[in-house]
Amino acid sequence: MNVNLLAISVGNTRTQIGAFNDGKIEQFDSVDNDQPDACGEAIGRAMKRIETSESHVLMASVNSNVEQTITDIAQQVTGKPIIRMERDLPIAIGRQLDRESIIGDDRLLNAAGAYDVLKQACVLIDAGTAMTVDFVDGAGTFHGGAILPGAKMMLNALHSHTDQLPEISLASPDETIGHNTADAMRTGIFHGLRGAARELVEQFAEVVGAYPMVIVTGGDAELLFNDYDLVDRVVPELTLLGMAVSLHAIENAES
Repeated sequence: MNVNLLAISVGNTRTQIGAFNDGKIEQFDSVDNDQPDACGEAIGRAMKRIETSESHVLMASVNSNVEQTITDIAQQVTGKPIIRMERDLPIAIGRQLDRESIIGDDRLLNAAGAYDVLKQACVLIDAGTAMTVDFVDGAGTFHGGAILPGAKMMLNALHSHTDQLPEISLASPDETIGHNTADAMRTGIFHGLRGAARELVEQFAEVVGAYPMVIVTGGDAELLFNDYDLVDRVVPELTLLGMAVSLHAIENAES
């Protein structure tokens, strides 16, 4: 895959930034959306890693409130036009969805990246602000899947909608049985999300008649799934890889 690009994916909480040379990622950063200066610095670092002046700047976004700010920063730092996924460049993945469906670019890009790596049916788990569990078949067609609250959203909901549950940070539980309130909350969310992922994968496998490979990405992927026997691979840069795959597909079609 001979593509050189700066890829930017604006999420609900964080923005991912990566530099690709000849289709291989050379630089990867994930920056909180409320840190625009850090985002600009990450874009600058990524641009320095791209080896050709004939590179492209691609952007995907699921956060309209932050998108314009990141766009302005990217244009200022790179001096290049911003190519928007789906609007300017189609995401290279087949789809079997309801006609009225509106699917986030990140889910489609994860599917494109995962299928390019695995070349077989797979389940994609994106453990971020929300957690998505999606299915791609062996022909490279995205079928959709399931959406549920992510870990931090669950913690915030427990605190906001109860009188006595505290506001706590996300962490792996120290033990399976929580002996205090904070540990009990962490245990419930940690094992609850892992259990939900396993149940969904098993349900998908029953529908399609085969057990697919499972690939995980997202800001909480390492914490929740790094040592989980359900998961075949954890790929933090999966969304950005889908952007590189899509650019490569359109360049091949035009050549």
